[in-house]
Amino acid sequence: MLYVFITLILFLRALKKQLENEEFQTLLLLVIFILTLGTFFYHNVEGWTWLDSLYFTVVTLTTVGYGDFSPETDLGKAFTMVYIFVGLGILYGFATILGKEIVSHRLEKVGKAVQKADESEE
Repeated sequence: MLYVFITLILFLRALKKQLENEEFQTLLLLVIFILTLGTFFYHNVEGWTWLDSLYFTVVTLTTVGYGDFSPETDLGKAFTMVYIFVGLGILYGFATILGKEIVSHRLEKVGKAVQKADESEE
């Protein structure tokens, strides 16, 4: 449980720092847009509830794919094929920036610890 809490803290710290980055802001808006687009589409075309529509968009774009929902209409199937390719690219870019920030922060901490250890040995 402690590991989950630490990971959440690192994620939120990276998110806060990256909110100053213009590229990250653009990707964040695109992630919100793509999730909203999918939610509205599936709600209106497939007739799913708002929660089920959002759930499907998140499960689909994170490639989890539980299989409990799938589009029934031809329009829904065609949209999903395009949606996956576009959405995965956006989500990948977003996750890459956050991941780099978390790794950079950890490497910085490790570097400081090594430097401090070297100084104490001298």
